[in-house]
Amino acid sequence: MQMAGVCIFLILAVLAVFGQTADFEFVNYDDQLYVYQNPVVERGLSVQAVGWAFTHAQVCNWIPLTTLSHMLDCQFFGLHAGGHHLVNVLWHAASAVLLFLLLRQLTGSLWRSAFVAAVFAVHPLRAESVAWISERKDVLSGFFLMLTIGAYIRQVRNPSRAGYVAVVVLFVCGLLAKSMVATLPFVLLLLDYWPLKRLHNARQFASLIREKIPLFALSAGACVAAALMPGLLVRNRLPLFERIGNALVSYVVYLRQMIFPAGLAANYPIAPDSHPIWLICLAFVFLAGISAVLVAWRKKYPYLLVGWLWYLGMLFPVIGIMQISGDAAHADRYTYLPEIGLALAGTWAVAGWSAEGKFRPVILSGLMMALIGTLIGLGHIQTSYWRDSETLWTRALACTSDDRGDDFNSVAHNGLGNALYIKGKREEAIAQYRKALEISPNGSAARSNLGVALYNKGMREEAIAQYRKALEITPDLVETRCNLGDALFQTGHKEEAFTQFRKALELDPYYVRAEYNWGDALALEGKLEDAIAHFRKLVKINPGYPKAYSMLGLVFFEKGDTKEAIDSWRQALKFKPDQPDVQNNLAWLLATAPDASLRQGAKAVALAERANQLNGSTNAAVLHTLAAAYAETGRYGDATATARRALELAVAQKNGDLTIRLPREIKLYETGLPMRDVPQ
Repeated sequence: MQMAGVCIFLILAVLAVFGQTADFEFVNYDDQLYVYQNPVVERGLSVQAVGWAFTHAQVCNWIPLTTLSHMLDCQFFGLHAGGHHLVNVLWHAASAVLLFLLLRQLTGSLWRSAFVAAVFAVHPLRAESVAWISERKDVLSGFFLMLTIGAYIRQVRNPSRAGYVAVVVLFVCGLLAKSMVATLPFVLLLLDYWPLKRLHNARQFASLIREKIPLFALSAGACVAAALMPGLLVRNRLPLFERIGNALVSYVVYLRQMIFPAGLAANYPIAPDSHPIWLICLAFVFLAGISAVLVAWRKKYPYLLVGWLWYLGMLFPVIGIMQISGDAAHADRYTYLPEIGLALAGTWAVAGWSAEGKFRPVILSGLMMALIGTLIGLGHIQTSYWRDSETLWTRALACTSDDRGDDFNSVAHNGLGNALYIKGKREEAIAQYRKALEISPNGSAARSNLGVALYNKGMREEAIAQYRKALEITPDLVETRCNLGDALFQTGHKEEAFTQFRKALELDPYYVRAEYNWGDALALEGKLEDAIAHFRKLVKINPGYPKAYSMLGLVFFEKGDTKEAIDSWRQALKFKPDQPDVQNNLAWLLATAPDASLRQGAKAVALAERANQLNGSTNAAVLHTLAAAYAETGRYGDATATARRALELAVAQKNGDLTIRLPREIKLYETGLPMRDVPQ
């Protein structure tokens, strides 16, 4: 009964902190790359999408299981961000409950296990992992890490081949969600030492290593695969000494944030002039001193060493020695699993102290309840900063300014600029991009975003200059190359534009926007066969991309291939039914095609009526099509009335072509004749 009560409390505590995210938006901090501007993911699950998830990296990470979970969210919730957020919350709640059950099974202690799980569940440092949709990889990999540990405990106590296979399979699932769980075999060795007590001498150690060889092999493979992902490791890395210094200081910073979680933000910029040598030395002495003391106490207090090494070991892959961020010193999300070790060590240490006194247990219980309540309050506040992009980056800037108000967080200025730009505050956005570039002139993302803002303001030449500078700094920016290609084409530099599209596709052969824009540009140039080749390639890469089928239909229509145009537009509507422009185009051909075998009057009426409904009966071109569809089915009275309404709108909207055509077509309908699109 007590265990069930603890599980219910953990779930309610998680909801108290993170339930608010049901009303949150996506943020412009990778969410667009993972979900809402990813044309493959936002379509939902399909056989092709599953294959794509396993053959493509997401934001420099190969995380197919996480990608599939995003696709599943889109299948159920579309692009309603609240549903995506709540799935994160549910995964996290499940992990918190599993952590409690695992610790209870490992140690036999109910309340200590419950406290560790509660700290894991609601600590403000969890906000980034849970409230950020892009960090689905944290909560999903954490869930599988807990399951793997549970399977391992069972395998240790009841060995079997099937049990070992279960451990391996669950570990693979964790790696497919996020490669950071590659440190799990090391964690299992720590658990062998305490509380499983399987490690007493060197011989036993060797035996435990041998039984985990498959797990270590999987870890090594995952690490190599992650390192080989293009763009994961920063090209212009800091010097090794600076990276080591930042790692040492970050270990201490994470400790401070665990104990005193104030000033938490989405991005902590790297110190402009590196950390002073005295601070690095102090951090080293502090960490080495704790380690030495805990090694000396290992026999009396084994849980302290296990918790400390859990913390140090699980953080090591992301501590910065292998630099995976060019602008962040550390990040809250990296603490998601490592700080379980600190919570475990601290809880068992304090509980051991409280056992020696008459009133200590009562005092300690009150303090623990107060602490959990405080963490719930602080966690709720920290989570609220992830409500939307503007709130997120405004908070980041507030937390990363020094006592003089100086700020060095170029990433936050860039993110705030993006948020302001989406809200239509373009001048304010441009000011933020320029501030980001003052801080970090080599910030290619801010420079590229400034180019987009300037281009849409009509300053095309300056935009092109910003794109070129961004590409000088980071040549493999696929989106920037595509933007440059668009700008060059619009300013008349068409061959150079095609070159930029080609280079973008050399960098990423599956970048659908470059393929689409190149095909669109070729179609505008009248190179219809070349355009068709690009759109055919695009729908082969991404079979469910409705926009590509729509354009393919237009090119076929312009070429005079009615059947192919009809087939393409049908495909476009298959994947996205309510597209009024496509419905109108397809209805026109089904009503007026010269080949009688292609005409389907009833279907044309249904499509045109739906397009008219979606346009609020205010689009003259759609009413023009609807009139032709009515005539094809013999409804000449409806055709005449609809064509007259279309003519009124065409005159009001100054549509010269329809103003000329409609009077002739009205006469046809009045005499009981359908409209045929017969070539003159």
